[in-house]
Amino acid sequence: MAGNSEPLSPRAKLAVTAGKAAAAVSRAAGKGSGSVIGGKIALRFDPDLLARLARHLDVVLVSATNGKTTTTRLIAEALRAGGPVVSNALGANMPAGITSALAGGSDARFGVIEVDEKYLAGVARDVAPKAIALLNLSRDQLDRAAETRMLAEKWREGLAGVEAIVVANADDPLIVWAASSSPTVVWVAAGQEWKDDAWSCPSCGGVLQRPSDDWFCAECGFRRPTPTWALSGDHVIDPYGAAWPIHLQLPGRANKSNAAVSAAVAASFGVEPKVALERMYKVQAVAGRYDVVSYQGRDLRLLLAKNPAGWLETFSLIDGPPAPVLLSVNARGADGTDTSWLWDVDYTRLAGHPILVIGDRKLDLAVRLEVAGLQFMVCAGLEEAVRSAPPGRIESIANYTAFQDLRRKVGN
Repeated sequence: MAGNSEPLSPRAKLAVTAGKAAAAVSRAAGKGSGSVIGGKIALRFDPDLLARLARHLDVVLVSATNGKTTTTRLIAEALRAGGPVVSNALGANMPAGITSALAGGSDARFGVIEVDEKYLAGVARDVAPKAIALLNLSRDQLDRAAETRMLAEKWREGLAGVEAIVVANADDPLIVWAASSSPTVVWVAAGQEWKDDAWSCPSCGGVLQRPSDDWFCAECGFRRPTPTWALSGDHVIDPYGAAWPIHLQLPGRANKSNAAVSAAVAASFGVEPKVALERMYKVQAVAGRYDVVSYQGRDLRLLLAKNPAGWLETFSLIDGPPAPVLLSVNARGADGTDTSWLWDVDYTRLAGHPILVIGDRKLDLAVRLEVAGLQFMVCAGLEEAVRSAPPGRIESIANYTAFQDLRRKVGN
């Protein structure tokens, strides 16, 4: 029964100890948190360790292309109203990182776990979740991730036999297709700003019709399900029609969407929307995202945008012109080495902003901005960019490893 921790077997205990030792060595060597290497070592000792560590927990899995880490934090905060929570809050979201996180949660009642899209079905089989939150699917890391339609199909197949409450975004056709194989689905009208990956029907390949907020396929009848929860402006509407105010310290429409899904998940664990949403206000920043830091006498707001859908949402929450904007793009292993996605981002939304460009792939980005007809300055690094920026808080938007580079530079 979840909440009653059973003692681990000697082998499992050895695996946990070995993993923690490996993680400590990694941290001491300055190689990061050590969670991934610790989890890999632990799983080598006991390949079934993830399932064993999750046995006593009521588990929520969170997966999406964008918003996983933030939504995981919001759900974790909401569920703390009902008991202790263990979570991979730093975003190590593959089996090794998840195993490492759960190894520290022997006293927890709930496990709130962010899962990389490729690993969702496998992790779900291992941890027998009580709930799964599915937010969105869009193109990302084209050199390592499956095409979105294929990924939705894998989720659909992989989740068909999983007995969990699936809380899913009714406004994303790919998410609806993936979730529809599940026996119990709670549909949330969470919105979908980026639609460029969801114009064809996932069921038959026909063209989706999109009158206002609705969507449907005229050829096969696949259509938007009727939601029982909804994001409406600054409120979450629950299944009884009650409107609960969203008060977040996190900016932007996307985070209100994340809060709506989080409230629906929390309700499935018996946490009232009022309590859940009030607790979410405590979240100020998520692994450095949205932090405002001081560097060389200037304020920088750190914003993460990893793919076209993420950049679109980020552009909607930055200060208006003439606020300076710093853009940084890398193409390392963790980012995906293919930068063709830059051409899918509508950078014309930055018109009127002074733009500073840094990062490993600053020249790729410069070509894209040139074609978009924008004024910008390519800089050698962060120091030059900050020195060159006109007055005002600098909105600093970076993809994954470029964001980590920024955090290290500013001591965040």
